[in-house]
Amino acid sequence: MLTRADLEAREDQFLAPYATRSAQARRIYLEREAPTRTAFHKDRDRVLHTTAFRRLEAKTQVFLNPQGDHYRTRLTHTLEVQQVARSVALTLGLNETLAETIALAHDLGHPPFGHAGERLLNALMAGEGGFNHNRQSRRIVTQLEDRYPNFPGLNLTLDTLDGLNKHNRAGLGQPGLEAQVVDAADALAYTAHDLDDGLRSGLITAEQLQGLPLWTELRARTGISSITLTSLERRTLHRELLGWLITDLTETTAHNIETQGIQSPEAVRQHPQKLVTYSPAMRVLLTETGHFLRENLYRHWQVEMQVEQANRVLETLFATFTRRPALLPPRPQARIDVDGLPRAVCDHIAGMTDRYALDIHARLVPPGSS
Repeated sequence: MLTRADLEAREDQFLAPYATRSAQARRIYLEREAPTRTAFHKDRDRVLHTTAFRRLEAKTQVFLNPQGDHYRTRLTHTLEVQQVARSVALTLGLNETLAETIALAHDLGHPPFGHAGERLLNALMAGEGGFNHNRQSRRIVTQLEDRYPNFPGLNLTLDTLDGLNKHNRAGLGQPGLEAQVVDAADALAYTAHDLDDGLRSGLITAEQLQGLPLWTELRARTGISSITLTSLERRTLHRELLGWLITDLTETTAHNIETQGIQSPEAVRQHPQKLVTYSPAMRVLLTETGHFLRENLYRHWQVEMQVEQANRVLETLFATFTRRPALLPPRPQARIDVDGLPRAVCDHIAGMTDRYALDIHARLVPPGSS
């Protein structure tokens, strides 16, 4: 039976010198580590068992959750980010478990209705510090998840918490390589799967993509030239795109690490730029693709209808709960004295799934009412 010391010794034996070691991990609140799991294994397991993680199953990625069983949700997006992050971390000799943990936690703070919900909550909270899903993810794991008697939140390691800190890094230096990998894997996953979901839904077509350089190269790599794609051809293109992006990211990052002489986690943090990057040519292709998705998918009139629905639902919920706090469940009510009414209401709404937000709205505003 392997002990934690055995697993930590394995890290010393097999990880690259610039990888993060779990034996050096520290927590805000002192507690005994598990006898057969590393500190990062414990972090991962704690994230997986949160209420916030389970709720991701019914939160929007691009399409509202009730619209179909086969479109990505915030949970399946998270799992795809996890898969990409583990793959890249393994190839680069990084700490896979730390990368996996950061990936699983990175979107815990997303509200219902995706980025539309985030933009609206940020506007509603303009006088109270705003709202950002990255900050909310950190808030969930440090304060809002109530699972342990001796400390608030999950008491995750400082390395995991730092991986969730994408903003306010003044004086902190660059994130560790595992966190940088997750950040890149996030953009990689949603670029690939939003193209796939857009094609599946019919909101974008292969014909529209004909002039896009990334699509032209992808067609050449797969030998798929038909305008009308079959389901198998669409899946083949998605799989090839993932492999192409992962390879470019991994090879470019390995080159960066070697040419910059990076030999320790501290050298990563002190480096003036991020080391986990795509090649210059791929960055151009991804920028063009991101612009295409914004104009043709994210701003598609059917998606904008969802945005309008989201705005009306969340505005009503926020106004109702701030006007009548007695309608809040006990836990958010209890946080009013700690955080103030607007933040308590914001936390409660941000934790809702799409389905729950729509259900509560329907109860507050029945069909036919003004």
